[in-house]
Amino acid sequence: MSGFPELSRRAALGGGLAVAGVALLSARGLARPAKPVPLPPRTAAPATGEHRLSLVAAERSAKLLGPDGPTTPVWTYADDLFHLVRMRLGETLHAELDNRLSEHTAIHWHGLRIPNDQDGVPYVTQPPVKPGERHAYDFTPPDAGTFWFHPHCDTVAQLGRGLAGVLIVEGDETQPYDADVALVLKDWRIDEATGQFIEFSTTRGALRAGTFGTVRTVNGGPAPRLELPAGGDARIRLLNLDSTRVGDIGIEGAEAAVVAIDGNPVSPFPLKEWRLGPAMRLDLVVRVPAEGGEARLFDYFAAKPVLLATIAGEGEDRKPAAFDPAPLSRSDVPEPKLKGAGRLSFAFATASEKKAALAVEADPLSAALLDSLCAAQKTNWTINREAWPAGGDSRLPKPLALLKLGRSYVAELSNETPHVHPIHLHGFTFKVLRSTRRDLPVHFADTVLLTPKERITIAFVADRPGDWMIHCHLIEHQETGMMGYLKVA
Repeated sequence: MSGFPELSRRAALGGGLAVAGVALLSARGLARPAKPVPLPPRTAAPATGEHRLSLVAAERSAKLLGPDGPTTPVWTYADDLFHLVRMRLGETLHAELDNRLSEHTAIHWHGLRIPNDQDGVPYVTQPPVKPGERHAYDFTPPDAGTFWFHPHCDTVAQLGRGLAGVLIVEGDETQPYDADVALVLKDWRIDEATGQFIEFSTTRGALRAGTFGTVRTVNGGPAPRLELPAGGDARIRLLNLDSTRVGDIGIEGAEAAVVAIDGNPVSPFPLKEWRLGPAMRLDLVVRVPAEGGEARLFDYFAAKPVLLATIAGEGEDRKPAAFDPAPLSRSDVPEPKLKGAGRLSFAFATASEKKAALAVEADPLSAALLDSLCAAQKTNWTINREAWPAGGDSRLPKPLALLKLGRSYVAELSNETPHVHPIHLHGFTFKVLRSTRRDLPVHFADTVLLTPKERITIAFVADRPGDWMIHCHLIEHQETGMMGYLKVA
């Protein structure tokens, strides 16, 4: 199998929009600027037309253990790992899924603000796509940015086997970059002697911080060496597509700034270290070293730093002005109105020993039957003391909350456990307002990492009707209870 497409060359960098206070402090990172710069409006007209995509979910072979190692029977959407799709803001995506797997599946378009019937959750927003069946998705992404797609039943095994793709919606740049690179971080549960998968979940892992992989990869292999235009500015799109691992992203040997979180533009701030949980994305602008020089991207959340990628300068040094990355253009995500907003609270906790009681509504959703792929046999975790149905239950629970269409909401997310939980809300991009334990910048996101005993306040506009999932994206937690949904009407 071929590797992941490494980069797409761009025109030379022109002048930048000023970002005050960006100065290199150490090899590990930069100080945050004192005052954010307002994001400029998008000036380019959106594209038109269609982007047609054929995705064939099937088993294929990959050399995850190197060219001399055994092959691994991965599940993918195309002949390459983590199939990368690039389209332009304004284009309509027509994606057809052909399921050639041995079990049913669907595609959730993670981070995209699309109609509920396109969200890809079996039994909730669509019927499961059974083996041999096809299903079409048809929507126009409203935002540019870095997104991804993956299944939403038996996720621990289907994502564990590699079934995921990357979707880049272009159109947010105010200045062209010299390179644009996507880096997918993912571990694999593999027997290194045979290349075969071992159990994706363990009882201990599901009860604690998750079951970690035995092999770490970036774009399906060892840490890549990226040869980029010397002295230029490169956009590095980091995607954590692992089911469990949390990283602390930092860089040595180069200046770097964060320009987007979960695909959403932020006023550029210097990268020091950024905690990147499962399903989260981080867009960086990195000043490429001069020819012959190297910079290294690391994950520091380990016993010793883990190299993720080496960035090497190639060609004649462009010798631009001082590092001063231009901000991306602002998105059309609706700004929540905090005054008069509805108030919500969601407590993420362990399950009690007694079986969770499940109330049933008299509507088609609650009457939908679950199967063994979409419900775990054990209940370990809860949201507001309610657990997603375990294997013995056949009906969906009531929604965690009923929201009024068009109203703004402020929600407090509280972690009552000693473990981290990356909390993802389907269909909406929320504003992270504050944390009780960390100095987080105010930013928009679709997934936020709750550290132990932390409370994070978010706000969003419930601007689209439907049943929208909220869950922990540490997949073993999601599949053993830490999932629910919000009903917007």
